[in-house]
Amino acid sequence: MTVDGTAAGARPAQAEPGARAWVQRHLSKLVVAPSFVAALVFFYGFILWTVVISFTGSRMLPSYELEGFDNYVNIWRLSRWNTAVENLFLFGVLFIVLSMILGCILAVLLDQRIRAEGALRTIYLYPMAISYIVTGTAWKWLLDPGIGIEKAMHDLGWTGFSFDWIVDPDMAIYTVVIAAVWQASGFVMAMVLAALRGVDEEIIKAAWLDGASLPAIYRRIIIPTIRPVFLSAFVILMHLAIKTFDLVMALTSGGPGTSTSVPATFMYDMAFQRDRLDYAATSAVMMLATVAAIIVPYLYSEIRGARRG
Repeated sequence: MTVDGTAAGARPAQAEPGARAWVQRHLSKLVVAPSFVAALVFFYGFILWTVVISFTGSRMLPSYELEGFDNYVNIWRLSRWNTAVENLFLFGVLFIVLSMILGCILAVLLDQRIRAEGALRTIYLYPMAISYIVTGTAWKWLLDPGIGIEKAMHDLGWTGFSFDWIVDPDMAIYTVVIAAVWQASGFVMAMVLAALRGVDEEIIKAAWLDGASLPAIYRRIIIPTIRPVFLSAFVILMHLAIKTFDLVMALTSGGPGTSTSVPATFMYDMAFQRDRLDYAATSAVMMLATVAAIIVPYLYSEIRGARRG
C-alpha cells in the first residue's frame, strides 16, 4: 500500500514539470490566442456576415433568405448612390493630387536644411495626429459664413467678401477636399522627406559637378529614385479617400442635400435612417472590394520585390 501510494503520489510531481514546459514552449501563442480569436470573430466574422446580408432582402432586421445579386444591380439604379460615387471620384482625385503636390513641395523646401526645420516639420505633420472628427468640426467653424472666415472679413470692413462654399451645393464638396488635404499633406511630406534624406548624396554631388541645376537634379535623379514612396503614398491616400466618413459627417453631414454624400455616408444612411440593411451591406462590400483591389496588388508587388531582393 505504501509503495502504491508513493507511486500514485509521484505522478503529479512528474507531470507538473512537463505541463510547465509545455506552457513555456507555447506561451507566446497562448498570449496572442485571445486577440486572434477576437479578430477572427469580430473582424473577419462580421465581414463574412456583411457579405451574406448583401445577398438578402434585409430591411430593418437581418433576413437570411438569399436573393442573388439583385442588390448589386438595383443599387446602381438609385440616384443617391450614383451621386455618392460621383462625389467620391471627384473628392478622391482632388484629395490625392493636391495632397501629393503640396506634400512634395513642403518636403522639398524642408530638404534645403532651412532653420527651424524641426519646428516646421512638427507643425506640418501635426494635423495628421488629429482625428477627422476634430478636423471636420474645426473647418466647419472656419467655413461657416456666420462665424468663420466670411464673418471675420466683414468685421474687418471687407463687406463684399463672400466665402459660403459650405452651404453651396455646387461647392460644398470642395470644402471637404480642403479639410482633407490640410490634414493629409503633412503625412505625404513626412514620407517624401524621409525618402529624400535616404538618397545617396554622392550622386547629387556628382550631378552638381557636372553642372546640373537643382530642378534637373530633382526631376532626373531624386524623384525617380524615390518613386516607390509615391506609390505607397498614393495607395494610402486612396484608401483614406474611399473610406472617408467621419470628416464628411463632422463637416457637412453629407449636405447640403446630397452634395457631399459619399459611399460611406450612403451606407450609414441606409442602415440607420432608411432601414435598408441590404443596401447598406451591399455598399460596404463594394467599398471593401475597391480597397482590396488597390491594396492586394500593392502588397503582392511589395512581397515579390522583397523576395527578389
